[in-house]
Amino acid sequence: MNYSPLSLQGSHFLNRRCFLSQGSTALGSIALASLLAGDGLLAQDDSTGQIKPEIDPARPFAPRPAHFPAKAKNVIVVFCAGGVSQLETWDYKPELIKWDDKPLPGGPAVTFQGPAGNLARPQYTFRQYGETGKWVSDLIPHLAQLTDEIAFVHSLTSESNTHGPAENFLSTGSVLDGFASLGAWVTYALGSESQDLPAYVAIPDPRGVPQNGANNWGAGFLPAAFQGTAMSSKLPVRHLTAPGVRPDEDAAARALLQRLNARHLQANPGDSQLAARIASYELAARMQLSMPGIADLSTEPQHVLEMYGADATHNPDKAAFARNCILARRLIEKGVRFVQLFNGAYASGGNLNWDGHNALKQQYDVHAEIMDQPTAALIRDLQQRGLLEETLVVWCTEFGRMPFFQKGAQGRDHNPDGFTCWMTGAGVKRGVSHGQTDELGQRAVSQIHPLYHFNATILHLLGLDYKRLSFEHNGVQRRLTNVEGKLIRQILDA
Repeated sequence: MNYSPLSLQGSHFLNRRCFLSQGSTALGSIALASLLAGDGLLAQDDSTGQIKPEIDPARPFAPRPAHFPAKAKNVIVVFCAGGVSQLETWDYKPELIKWDDKPLPGGPAVTFQGPAGNLARPQYTFRQYGETGKWVSDLIPHLAQLTDEIAFVHSLTSESNTHGPAENFLSTGSVLDGFASLGAWVTYALGSESQDLPAYVAIPDPRGVPQNGANNWGAGFLPAAFQGTAMSSKLPVRHLTAPGVRPDEDAAARALLQRLNARHLQANPGDSQLAARIASYELAARMQLSMPGIADLSTEPQHVLEMYGADATHNPDKAAFARNCILARRLIEKGVRFVQLFNGAYASGGNLNWDGHNALKQQYDVHAEIMDQPTAALIRDLQQRGLLEETLVVWCTEFGRMPFFQKGAQGRDHNPDGFTCWMTGAGVKRGVSHGQTDELGQRAVSQIHPLYHFNATILHLLGLDYKRLSFEHNGVQRRLTNVEGKLIRQILDA
């Protein structure tokens, strides 16, 4: 029998003293590792901790199991673009009334868009609502009626005070372009219950797309199949049908293409890119049949249209956004996993979104009229249909606003250091206000949560461990929450 010669290191273990020395060191290392693990100070072993979904290229959107039992099956994200002022909506600061039109002691002389002016009281009256007595602004009377159903997080922070990077940070976990959006991560991990509709739909505001456009629903470094499909009640899915081609001609061409692709796939087994392309074409064919029915709201009863405000002929933007909200509900009913619903468009001096630098009250009167009633109706409608028990509804914005007006203006500058977002629905504790900003609402001071925590909590409610959901890109294991993240357990319903 042949034996391999011992290595130099191996021969040392034949020496009794070396063996005892090395053994004692190893036992000490085991003990140290145990102590560090007990205190939560041991680094995660990413080589064994990651979970990669098993994805069939021919069925990329097939439903996949979560990491653990999920509270929510679906998500609707209402993204208010432009940076909604927490001080005019959800975060009541009576000290601002006392300090109105006075300088902030020790405050900054210059902020993002120029010199800072004096402190400014909330531009709307706040009142208490519900059993919790939550203070909410008169700006949003319909949503104010739902505060007992909502979990507010008042102490969120962002890494940017610029709209584009801040939208990226909220949607993708990075201020840079090219990273995967939250919806892409979710559909990559879980697939979809619907095989006739996209797994992930982004619904732009009727006034236009947000500042960073498709980055908010892009796939980034994930496979392109998991990017969001943009559509709205006004705009159908693009490129679904060929202009000037009769339906019978289109069907014949599709059938021929399917036969050719199948023959090519048979000759090249294991070609995942071809299988994915075939799956994409087949989904498009099914969507040609399913999408017109989903987008046709003529079947909605009149009382539903009135509840949402979709009959607001005096305000076409409100009616169009209300129809987008109805579309979001219909998509969830049909098994779409993730719907991203935008309120507000690109930077426009605050005219088309919530970026209230110069005439905040005048502009917010317009934006709130569009957003408030339809969003509240969406929540009530989901609740009445029993869908809120399995659907997570998220209201968010990329940052907040400063407690003082800009010098020479009647609006507030960007504030990434303390602002409010909220959740309701599946797995969320009702009637909770978590975290706190200082007495003037400028900075988060208690239970501070970077947006990493907010996104980690959304993933958790879907049964996904944010630490273990990753994708290797350029040799780096990427995560939605980067190397950070923490659950906001105080807003979770057990």
